[in-house]
Amino acid sequence: MAGFFKSLFNKITNRAEIEWDDLEADLIASDLGIHLTTGILDELRALGREVSAEDVVEATRRHLAMRLPADSPPPLPRPDGNPFVILVVGVNGTGKTTSTAKLGRWLKNRGHSVMLAAADTFRAAAVEQLERWGERLDLTVIRGNPNADPSSVCFNAHQKAIASHTRFLICDTAGRIHTRHNLMEELGKIRRTLAKQDASAPHLTLLVVDATTGGNALQQAKEFHKASPLDGLIVTKLDGSGKGGIAVTIQDQLSIPPRFLGTGEEPDAFSIFQKDSFIREIL
Repeated sequence: MAGFFKSLFNKITNRAEIEWDDLEADLIASDLGIHLTTGILDELRALGREVSAEDVVEATRRHLAMRLPADSPPPLPRPDGNPFVILVVGVNGTGKTTSTAKLGRWLKNRGHSVMLAAADTFRAAAVEQLERWGERLDLTVIRGNPNADPSSVCFNAHQKAIASHTRFLICDTAGRIHTRHNLMEELGKIRRTLAKQDASAPHLTLLVVDATTGGNALQQAKEFHKASPLDGLIVTKLDGSGKGGIAVTIQDQLSIPPRFLGTGEEPDAFSIFQKDSFIREIL
């Protein structure tokens, strides 16, 4: 995971004394947001003494631990035997299709049967990408005709998952630009279509956010949450310059928790969110 906080630690360690304005700017640059940054600075100022790099890290750790949720519970098969349906949403470029495949592999490695629905039908490359992942990871992928209605692909895949007693169905939806109202409406249609065969579906809706995009990811979360209530995040690109702070800010402001983390290109570079290890990695 990114070493942003480690570089911040080194920067502070090499200073004779803390410059409050610089520290505030550095914390905000880590995507922690104004609210969380203010809380950290208030705690440090209340110490009433010269502040060290260790003080900054410990205060930041405490505030992250207070705001982040407990470890994510893994999705579990439904007791009635019907598929547990996961809707994966997000804008293009966040790693959405790759994350769909990785999540499928993660569930399969835990002994569950998994089916993927290639519902990003407006982008032929996305369907082909998911099919390549399916072949590589031995996962069944259901596709429709080019430019098919995404909700019909999800309906068809859901029907097949029910008939084959598949435990998990993961629907990879189109990479929507969150300001496009008509595309957001389409998400609502997908949800209604899935509910036709199971009134409780979808059971988990995950937004894929790119840790390198900062505040833009928060805006995406707000817009998607309005269109299709979100249950959690898949935070990607934490292996590069991604700082991870945006996951804290989204949880703090919208109560949408990080559920899974993507830390690289390989299929196994994917894990369920665990609070202590997440904080340890970014600090």
